[in-house]
Amino acid sequence: MTTRDGQGRAAGSNWSRRGVLAGLIGAPVLLLAACNDTKGAESGGAGTPGTDAASGGASGSPRTSVAVITVTPADGATAASFSDPVRVTVTGGTLGSVKVTDSTGKALAGELAADGSSWTSATAPASGTKYTVVASATDKDGLEAVANATFTTATPATTFVGYFTPEDGSVVGVGMPVSINFSKPVTDRRAVQQAITVIAEPGVEIVGHWFSSTRLDFRPQEYWAKGTKVTLKLRLKDVEGAKGVFGTQSKDVRFTIGRAQTSVADLAAKKLTVTTDGQVSAVYAISGGAPEYRTWGGRMVISEQYQQTRMNSQTVGLGSEYDISDVPHAQRLTTSGTFIHGNYWSPSSIFGSQNTSHGCVGLRDAKGGQDQGLDGYAFYKSSMVGDVVEVVNSGDKTVEPSNGLNGWNMGWAAWKAGSAI
Repeated sequence: MTTRDGQGRAAGSNWSRRGVLAGLIGAPVLLLAACNDTKGAESGGAGTPGTDAASGGASGSPRTSVAVITVTPADGATAASFSDPVRVTVTGGTLGSVKVTDSTGKALAGELAADGSSWTSATAPASGTKYTVVASATDKDGLEAVANATFTTATPATTFVGYFTPEDGSVVGVGMPVSINFSKPVTDRRAVQQAITVIAEPGVEIVGHWFSSTRLDFRPQEYWAKGTKVTLKLRLKDVEGAKGVFGTQSKDVRFTIGRAQTSVADLAAKKLTVTTDGQVSAVYAISGGAPEYRTWGGRMVISEQYQQTRMNSQTVGLGSEYDISDVPHAQRLTTSGTFIHGNYWSPSSIFGSQNTSHGCVGLRDAKGGQDQGLDGYAFYKSSMVGDVVEVVNSGDKTVEPSNGLNGWNMGWAAWKAGSAI
């Protein structure tokens, strides 16, 4: 039988109510501890230790990891160095995992030290790029700390690029070197050359040669084999070519060597002999430089082709000697202005018998260049950029290797001596 007090409440109900009240008072304490622990985990930036609520025991108090993680560059940096690697270090614990990604999700590779005290990226981060770092570590008690950081690397104020020849996807002749002209002078040639790779399939040794602070060419010892596939790998982005001057390119360029064609222009015999894939394919009557304007000797690579172009003597320092607006089938052999081209203005009798030009090699052609039966038309149609025209018995000295794409006029030992690596 239940007894009641003077207020009609069941005896003992006051104890039960106090018990309930005590339970209600205890609940917020536990919730607060849980909230504090969650907040600590979510706000844990670089250098912020984590907590472990599960290990709180009967009291519900969280235990905090003593591991402290530091990220370099610092969290929030907006002009971080792109010349130094990213580093993550820990004190009071051992790193477990480190992930560094850019805004596209691409990971920056790195290596964890054997003792777990640090992580260092394999390369420096790219310039002008935002990165996110997530790292974790555990202390000696197994408690985990987590660090989150973001930083953005600086953008260089002064940059350079390399203008390359030949073009991506092109088919070229066996004499075509890889030629790179830089937009600004390079003082650290080694660093720049190390960032450029040229590979061939089938494989062959390929060496770079610096002609100047703004030009670097690559070639094998002998002409390329026909059908060779060549890849130029430019990895110049963030390479310091000169003090405070950084590259911007990271790309691949691929080209293929076509059929093997070389020609010999004998200016004593006044004939051009064309050899294609090991067989003589054509012989043409030509006219070279007159005695007062001798044609350069040596091996010259066709670097440009024009169906028709203007030739003005003033551009090569010969005053008003000539100005022909419609020279047909012109193919450039030197930077200084040597071409092998069609000629319609001279008597047909000179071809094969006299050298009368101002230094170019001419073949008989028609005005407008449409006569398919003439030598100028035929040779032009059979040629491609990268073909070699060797001039012999011209009476002049050998062309400078840097005058056009004509490094073949340098011996292999001398060529290799011009490499920076």
